[in-house]
Amino acid sequence: MSHSPIECSHCPSKDLGIFCGLHDPELQELADHKIENTYKKGQTLFMEGNPTYGIFCISKGNIKIFKNDENGQESIVRIATSGDVVGHRSLFSEEHYSATATALEDSEICFIDKKYILELIEKNPNIALNLIQKLSKDLGQSENKIASFSSKNVREKFAEFLIVMGKTHGVTQNGKKKISLKLTREEMASIVGTATETLIRILSDFKKEGLIELDGKYIILENEKEILKEARLKN
Repeated sequence: MSHSPIECSHCPSKDLGIFCGLHDPELQELADHKIENTYKKGQTLFMEGNPTYGIFCISKGNIKIFKNDENGQESIVRIATSGDVVGHRSLFSEEHYSATATALEDSEICFIDKKYILELIEKNPNIALNLIQKLSKDLGQSENKIASFSSKNVREKFAEFLIVMGKTHGVTQNGKKKISLKLTREEMASIVGTATETLIRILSDFKKEGLIELDGKYIILENEKEILKEARLKN
């Protein structure tokens, strides 16, 4: 860990985050108080049950937020990416972290301690509004996922997963969408809510049917229109 030499005003995710409304002098003050960390793939930002010391702003990279059941089975709640903040739910509730956050790839993340962020919110109420919007968006996405997944079989859930990931992490190559985030089969199974063996079988079926193509650990959506039909989603 080291104090960041990069100014917040130059952060590639500034316009996507909760501090987008701050002016240069305020951004400079924020830069003086934050700590920039580089997390290697697999490193943990915080763990479920630990006290809350502050929030984490993702400058670059992807972070999985997950909970473990009593058997130690991992369930991925969401994937946070550039411009997102994590750890903010517990900031106001005075509760311990309700989930664990781990880097899915090498990521650049800024940590802001709880005392300073609360002082900053007092001076800039818009930051609180932005945080509320983030919380509302997270809650809405969770509710939509629960509602959508509850009436679908595993194949349909996997198709929906592909469509959502294509929207959030898709890059267009040769007219087709490629999911730019590398996830293990276990991680995909955790998001879809099925056994890894089942996920592998469905992945193979989708490939045989020409719906997807695999490029290493990347997934290419070969026939997005048919995947959308499989997911029973409205275009």
